[in-house]
Parts: sequence; structure tokens; C-alpha cells
Amino acid sequence: MNIVILAAGQGKRMRSALPKVLQRLAGRPLLAHVIETARAFAAQRQSPAHIVVVIGHGAQAVRAEFAQQSDLQFVEQHPQLGTGHAVLQAVPLLQDGAPTLVLYGDVPLVRAQSLGALAQAAGAGVGVLTVRLPDPHGYGRIVRDAGGAVREIVEERDADAAQRRIDEVNTGILIAPTAPLRTWLAGLSNANAQGEYYLTDIVAAARRDGVPVAACTVDAVEETLGVNSKAQLAQLERIFQRRNADALLDAAVGLADPQRIDVRGEVQAGSDVFIDVGCVFEGKVVLGDGVRIGPYCVLRDSNVGAGTVLQAYSHLDGAEVGAHAIVGPFARLRPGAHLEDEVHIGNFVEVKAAHMGRGAKANHLAYVGDAQVGARSNIGAGTIFANYDGANKHRTDVGSDVHVGSNTVLVAPVKVGDGATIGAGSTVVREVPGGKLTVARARQATIEGWKRPVKKR
Repeated sequence: MNIVILAAGQGKRMRSALPKVLQRLAGRPLLAHVIETARAFAAQRQSPAHIVVVIGHGAQAVRAEFAQQSDLQFVEQHPQLGTGHAVLQAVPLLQDGAPTLVLYGDVPLVRAQSLGALAQAAGAGVGVLTVRLPDPHGYGRIVRDAGGAVREIVEERDADAAQRRIDEVNTGILIAPTAPLRTWLAGLSNANAQGEYYLTDIVAAARRDGVPVAACTVDAVEETLGVNSKAQLAQLERIFQRRNADALLDAAVGLADPQRIDVRGEVQAGSDVFIDVGCVFEGKVVLGDGVRIGPYCVLRDSNVGAGTVLQAYSHLDGAEVGAHAIVGPFARLRPGAHLEDEVHIGNFVEVKAAHMGRGAKANHLAYVGDAQVGARSNIGAGTIFANYDGANKHRTDVGSDVHVGSNTVLVAPVKVGDGATIGAGSTVVREVPGGKLTVARARQATIEGWKRPVKKR
């Protein structure tokens, strides 16, 4: 299957240095969504996807964004003389033995199922994806003959009064046999109101050559919506997020409000999961059975075990959380944070590249970085794992059943033995023996006769 994706447009109304097809929808470039759909469509047909992306404005940035995707080929369109001219640039890379599907890099919501229906309707001929709009202004009209077959597509500027009243419009997406498509593209004319080479003119050419042309009408208008402005991008974002919410609801995930959730990746959820309002999911997130997520949490590339509670405003990034743990509110788990079962991480606690053993706790205002904390150990409020010496990171090893008093600084590298207790306010720079109390702070003293300075008048 040849798939040509037109992605050369500038998107002036975006008022952005970023090419239009690299504008983000659900955290990913618009073009990435179209490429994903193209691959899904090809897989649905059990056919390898031969994808050619036609680029122009910001070509270097587009190439760089998708440089690691080896199944893509790029061609550049300079100057940009219309959609027909754009597809013509891809012709040398197309394989005659397979049909060619044309998609658009700024139309990200079309579904693979709709493309499958289009291919089925086209058969060995040309297929055009259409939609009916209450207000078709600005779109090319689908003109049919007396028998209902598609005769031609007439652009808005070239349409007469009767044609402008037609409510069935062209989405731009079409499929055609590749060998004749080469000939039709080579014969296009720019004798029209915009002085461009229209891809849609191949419909009339196909009719002249006796090639059947079929229209496949998609019911969901949202699938055909393009992006030309930040307002339209925001509109599609909400549509896309509602799709995600509906998919979660269909999977029996509880959502406090389907309108207030953002999925910018993939969420896998077990049974009896509940997600409160304002939560954001990025990358791949896995939620075990019975997980409850409070309002305004952010989870990125993290796994959360069964029965765990994430309280409001907690932020997880590259974290592994065991079962029946409690995190938050206002907690931050950074990459490499690994919490075993029943761990408690409280308000304004940050954990980075650290392993917390089963039942360990850090309930208030602490930083645990580059560390191993044993089972059932308690990290007191205000404790800091001082892991950075200005040049290198060092690790701290805290054993099991350790009690670290409030406002303690553990200066890495340091080791604390099992069952040790560290007095509040200590600055620990040497190994702490297990089973004993260690205090590392200056002796309290009171200075007699001392007077507080007075501000000079």
C-alpha cells in the first residue's frame, strides 16, 4: 500500500516558528497521529505500508522529528503549487503494483476504519472520502451525475451558484490505482481561480478514462477536520481527549468528569480504577486494580500497583509504585523512584533514583535522592539526602527499621545500619551503626548578657 501524506504547508494562522504539522495534539505532532493511522490502516489490510511524506515549510525540522522512523520516506515540494503538484513529487517513489492513499498531515482524527471503508468502496477504481456539512462554505463540492455516481469535484472558488448549494464536500482524502494516477497527475492544469494544480481534478480524468469513481461518506465530521489555527487545534484537542475518555469509560474506568482528563499517551487500567478531575497522563501509564487517583495529578511513564492511592497534585515521572501505597498530596516521584508495597510518601516529598523498601515512610517535606531505604524505615520531616557534591552524585544506603529524626542531613556517600536511630537536626557524614542512637549536632548553648543589635536611626 502506497500512502502519501501531504505535510508541506506553513500554517501562517498558527503564528508559530514551528511547522504546522509539528504542532502538538495530545502531546504529539499532528503528523505523528496521521502516520500512526496510516500504519494501522496498512496493518488492517495486512499490507506493508510504503509511506511517503511530502514536506516543504520547515522541512528540516520535520525530517529531524521523525529521523528515527525508518519506514518513512520524505520528498520536498518547492515551490508549493497545490495538492496535485504535491502528490506529483511523491510519484517517483510509488510502487505501481499497489494503490495509493493520500492523507493530510494536518487532518489527525481520521480513523483507520474509515480508510478501510474507503478502500472497499473504491475497489480497483478511485475512492473519495466525503462528508456532509450544514455549512459547506470553503470546501470542494461533490458533483454527481443523474445516476448518483461522482462526476467531478468543484472547488469553492470555481463553483457556480447551484454547485455551492451542494452540502456533500470533499475531505481531500482519496485512494487511486497508482499507474493511472501517474498519468492523471502529469496531465493536471492550473487553469483555475487559484492558479494551482488540484489533486481533485483526477476525478474527472478518471471518468474520462472509464475508471469508476466511488464516494465513501464518513458520518463523524470530526474525522475530517483540519488544523489551520490555534483555535482549531484546541477544538481538536478536546475532541481527541473525549475519545480517550470514552475509551476509558468503555473499559470500566471511573472518571469524575470525562471532560476534564488529558491522555497524551497510553493508559492501561485494571478493574475498579477511579480518576478524579484534571489529571494528565503522558507516555505509557499502567494502573493496577483499585487504584485511586486524586485531582490534578500528572503521571508520565509510570506503573502504579493495585490498591494504591495517589492524592491530589502528585507528580509521577518514570516511577514504579507498589501495591497499597499512599502518595501525596503534593508529592513528586522522579525517574528511578521505586516504591515497594505499602510505602507512604507524603506532602512535599521528592524521591529520585531511590528504592523505598516495603512499608517505608517519608511523610513530610523531605528529599530522598540516589538512595536505598530499607523496609519499615521512617524518614522524618525536613530530612535531606545530600547526594550531590557539586560535580558527582553519591548514594546513601539506609537499612531496615531505621528512624531518621526531623531536619537531618545525610551527606552521601553514607551508610546507616539496620535499626539505627538518628537524632533530629543531625548532619551525618560518617557511617551510622545499627541498633544505636546517633546524634550529630552542635551542643545547645545560651550566651549570657548578649543583646540584639538595634537599627541605627
